[in-house]
Amino acid sequence: MNGRRSERESLLNDAGEPVEAVAFDFGLDRRQFVQVLGAGLLVSVAADPASGQRRGGRGSSRPANISARIHVGTNERITVLTGKVEMGQGARAELSQAAAEELRVSVEQIEMLMGETGQVPDDGTTAGSRTTPGTVPAVRAGAAAAREALMQLACQRWQASAEEVQVGDGKVIHSGSQRALTYGELAQDAALAERFNQAIPEGIALTPVQEWKVLGTSVPRPNRRALVTGEHRFPSDLIRPGMLRGKVLRPPACGAQLLEVDLGPAQAMQDVIVVRDGDFVGVAAPTAFRAEQAIAALAKTAKWQRTSQPASAEIFEYLRQNVQDRFPSNPFAEELARAQVKFRQAYHVAYVQHAPLEPRAAVAEWQDGKLTVWAGTQSPFGYHGELSRVFRLPSENVRVIVPDFGSGFGGKHTAEAAVEAARLARGAGRPVALRWTREEEFTWAYFRPAAVIDIEAGLDGAGKLTSWHFVNVNSGSAAIETPYRAGNARSRFVPAESPLRIGSYRALAATANNFARECCMDELAQAAGQDPLDFRLSHLEHPRLRAVLEEAARRFGWQDRVARKEANVGVGLACGTEKGSYVAACVEIRIDPQQKQIEVLRVCEVFECGAILNPDNLLAQVQACILMGLGPALHEEMVFENGEVLNASFAEYHVPRWSDVPPLDIHLLNRPDLESAGGGETPIIAIAPAIANAVWQATGQRVRNMPIRLG
Repeated sequence: MNGRRSERESLLNDAGEPVEAVAFDFGLDRRQFVQVLGAGLLVSVAADPASGQRRGGRGSSRPANISARIHVGTNERITVLTGKVEMGQGARAELSQAAAEELRVSVEQIEMLMGETGQVPDDGTTAGSRTTPGTVPAVRAGAAAAREALMQLACQRWQASAEEVQVGDGKVIHSGSQRALTYGELAQDAALAERFNQAIPEGIALTPVQEWKVLGTSVPRPNRRALVTGEHRFPSDLIRPGMLRGKVLRPPACGAQLLEVDLGPAQAMQDVIVVRDGDFVGVAAPTAFRAEQAIAALAKTAKWQRTSQPASAEIFEYLRQNVQDRFPSNPFAEELARAQVKFRQAYHVAYVQHAPLEPRAAVAEWQDGKLTVWAGTQSPFGYHGELSRVFRLPSENVRVIVPDFGSGFGGKHTAEAAVEAARLARGAGRPVALRWTREEEFTWAYFRPAAVIDIEAGLDGAGKLTSWHFVNVNSGSAAIETPYRAGNARSRFVPAESPLRIGSYRALAATANNFARECCMDELAQAAGQDPLDFRLSHLEHPRLRAVLEEAARRFGWQDRVARKEANVGVGLACGTEKGSYVAACVEIRIDPQQKQIEVLRVCEVFECGAILNPDNLLAQVQACILMGLGPALHEEMVFENGEVLNASFAEYHVPRWSDVPPLDIHLLNRPDLESAGGGETPIIAIAPAIANAVWQATGQRVRNMPIRLG
């Protein structure tokens, strides 16, 4: 509840995507790095685009040379370097598969070095479902180029042509003589370094889908044993020599400004270091308990100036009145006036939190004017740039290391925890670990934006859409365009002055836009006197979206379920598309009229994202999206008043529990004839509107708010 957005938040929003166990010891120095890789081709990668990387799109670059992507060791281990991170979504397995496929080796032979800005190329933020369509092809291209370089070196040794050799199981084999050279043996040749310093050829041929042996299979997580046994160290687990624990003095309410604070009581405490830098006040102490005691002492003396803030109860009217641009009028007003059915409704979507498994955590260490930060972030190079800017450090004096961490859901793009830890570490002169509490995560991290969505639509006498005007206030433009044939159609996003700090969330604004649109389509179907499925299909030309909708309805038994009338039981459906993938869901619910509660009895969802790279991992992603979507659909919303968040704990903020999980019937529609798209976001967008539409079928009550409230 800042009242205004900071420069960091504006940059995040303008960007569109809200701005192995790990195979190395945390804090590895150059010697340790070489020890991990083993002898062989030396890899040298710098974060500066001028140092051998080509710019590859918004906020990212891709390596120009093979050596910036692939390392082949004399120990037969192959290391793949990427700026992407692993936060539970399965990128480590998928990228390992991509490299193994093109190098003709097993996944077990691949090591992934991920999210370490001093060593890996900038592959952009791990967000927006871009790893599968963007980084997987880039890794495959680098691996294919490495395979060709290894094969060429073997041919040179044997004075053979490429047609006389074949590659498999990490070896180059001469077909005539059956001589073989392993990748490790070839890595001993200094000539390989020269070949690996060559550019990755544009348009290098990749293995076609019909020849895949590793991709398209269900490869488990490479570091699963370390995760299960507790061997893996998450950012919250890291310990550095001489490390202190940090805490930050927080305002009593969002938007409050510090007027004065007496540092004396905390400074008098044994082993406590107090750091003040402008309005930033924090402490470092040997234990977290001692740090909390020191912060409590500071809080007793702090005086704050509060500012007026709107409450959650009035937020939708507040957003409507505080748009940053003129509210767009309907350009098809005359068409709507002539329509047989004139439809005008507003839909509301609440602010929600990401609720990651692991709240923000960072360890910061200064040495000889250089800063190293270990943190859980979706944007290692974004952190790197922010730390460099905030502390006015040359790029080469900042290093960000990202261990596999406990989820992000779009909520870990900005570097506040890392900056706080670095400020404390600089003031203390020792490494400092900062772990946000759950309350801090709920209060000070950014939120999924609330939305006000206005829809105006007209139907002719045959029940066909003749005009469509869709305006999203505050939430965003993801999936804002209707996939339906709608006559004259226009969709607009209008930013508003949000009292809460907002940023990206799983699927961004597609959750809000698809919720409003699919609820509206059900209302229009009723006005046209048509079945919701038939009405959608009559307006739907896109073959891929039709395919998932028809398959979901078939598997669910839609027509039979609609005809079956049971008291307080209803069925609903919804579909949608975003980021090149397609989803449809059918649900069955039961209403408890006394308790005003909704029980989801069954979910049937069909998802299609092109050629499937890892079926089990994709299934897990779809399951996770459905479960995450259930929360904002039924329970999740931020409650705030006078600048204070009133439900900043899991005791008061209801994320789905095991008891909330219904039977899930999920079907992955594989399309090996199409390019692969990401699967970590789009499956979330259909569940909420499908439930809302089922509520109407059960009760006759239309739902236009998320979370859904009965009565």
